[in-house]
Amino acid sequence: MKGLIHHIEFYVSNLRRSQEFWGWLLENLGYKPYQEWEKGQSWKLGQSYIVFVQAEDKFLDIAYHRRRVGLNHIAFHAESKEHVDTLTEQLKKKQIPILYKDCHPFAGGPNHYAVYFEDPDRIKVEIVAPSKLLNI
Repeated sequence: MKGLIHHIEFYVSNLRRSQEFWGWLLENLGYKPYQEWEKGQSWKLGQSYIVFVQAEDKFLDIAYHRRRVGLNHIAFHAESKEHVDTLTEQLKKKQIPILYKDCHPFAGGPNHYAVYFEDPDRIKVEIVAPSKLLNI
């Protein structure tokens, strides 16, 4: 267990919007709802969990941007190339813009099959197919 991530916590601008976005995505990736309280919710996979907490109003004046100091993006394993494709189609149906559309699904390089998009606070998310399954 040494080195395994215990949890990641995000402060969000609109908890309800983030619960809808992240709940759908994380449950598609195998996470299960874990904890829920008035100002937050978490989802768990194995022994790791991801938490979303409503930011206080006094901290909402400066929006998140991934090119500032701090988190750039979070990447998750997909179970297969087809899983990436299915999630991509679901993202499109939800009108969630795909990043790097001009080189999708190889925006990370010719041996990196992934979809990139942003959450409601513009945190970049990446879903990556296992490279051994690509046969490229």
